[in-house]
Amino acid sequence: MSEDGTYGGDPAGAPGPGHPRVPIRVLLVDDQMLVRAGFKMVIDSQPDLTVVGEAGDGLAAVQAVPRLAPDLVVMDVRMPVLDGIEATRRITQLPRAPKVVVLTTFDLDEHALQAIRAGASGFLLKDTEPEEMLRALRTVFAGDAVIAPSTTRRLLDRLAPLAARPQATALVETLTDREREVLVEMARGRSNGEIAQCLVVAEGTVKTHVGRILAKLGARDRVQAVVTAYDAGLVRPGEH
Repeated sequence: MSEDGTYGGDPAGAPGPGHPRVPIRVLLVDDQMLVRAGFKMVIDSQPDLTVVGEAGDGLAAVQAVPRLAPDLVVMDVRMPVLDGIEATRRITQLPRAPKVVVLTTFDLDEHALQAIRAGASGFLLKDTEPEEMLRALRTVFAGDAVIAPSTTRRLLDRLAPLAARPQATALVETLTDREREVLVEMARGRSNGEIAQCLVVAEGTVKTHVGRILAKLGARDRVQAVVTAYDAGLVRPGEH
């Protein structure tokens, strides 16, 4: 996704070489049946995406993940029984945890902030255009794609602590100088290709650095790595 919030790569309706042959498995979680039905219709229209299950509350979602083994969970926040934030926290702590994309009504919703803290890999607005939703799901699944649209980066700006957190600082200190440079560019929302151009290195080299960064930080994906960068004070609000 570029600085303006758009996604590069293949058109939403036409999976290309970068998309898996086996469909990406999606679990839909929302207490409104009509919302789930709309998302299911759009997702199931794609050859590289399939809805493997639905849940009407967070607890049902947590219980469904081990049984259905989804790759992605599309999670509403405000639900009965167990809210989406706690459900996200529990799901991302499971073995072979799927990635969670949170649904929200407003692009700077405090609940979306909490969900990212809980381990979500990004969020979608409920009024997102179908094509953008499909691209977002593929981007999150890819893991090595651009972290998020500009609204998610603004969320991360608001998420930044007033003072650096010692644990995050210690993790960032394990990175090499080059890895720190790459992490800063990740926080700016740049793709591997864009980072490669900026640092004048091969894209494959950047991908190797990203993998090492995620491993050293214990991060599941780019978003969580960027959260650590903010927590450590390596990246500060507005530095994009």
